[in-house]
Amino acid sequence: MRHLHDAVVRPLATGGTKSAWFAEWRIVSLDGSTLDVADEGGNEAAFGRPGASRGERAFPQIHFVSLARSVLTRLRPGMLCLADRHFFGYDLCRLAADTGADLFWRIRKNPRLECDRRLPDSSYLSRIYPSERDRRHQANAVVVRVIEYRLEGIADAEPIHRLMTTILDPHRAPAERLATLYHERWKSRPRVTH
Repeated sequence: MRHLHDAVVRPLATGGTKSAWFAEWRIVSLDGSTLDVADEGGNEAAFGRPGASRGERAFPQIHFVSLARSVLTRLRPGMLCLADRHFFGYDLCRLAADTGADLFWRIRKNPRLECDRRLPDSSYLSRIYPSERDRRHQANAVVVRVIEYRLEGIADAEPIHRLMTTILDPHRAPAERLATLYHERWKSRPRVTH
């Protein structure tokens, strides 16, 4: 996988490519994959069988992420990296942010992200720490901006969605525009909460 990735993966979009840019940032994304596995009891117990529109899927599925660390080290200033909530954590955030690229990642609802300062667009500044000890001593933090919002018109949507970004200035990237960018692929309309 790594050799294949290194041989073929590179930005293809030009300045005129639609949906490849957000303001001055080139959009790149990091995502996982899903594979069907053999329909055996052990696989179903280990990996689960996701639901489908009419019951369950025919096969258990494994969800996985590969090459995340090596992909993140290839980010560059001027890129805006989108990622799903399965990637959120201090180590990957620090690794990606240290490249000079900006991050824009969905996060689970349970990470502890206290509001340090509320911003005019209803987003807020917070900090991510590598450990509880660092949190107590307020050391080694990555400063981020958190956006919380609801999806309107989506029946099974979670009550609150959370995104975090390293773009700290709400004038450069307002919360509503960022939330819309993240959900454009589902054609859903976010409403930023206060």
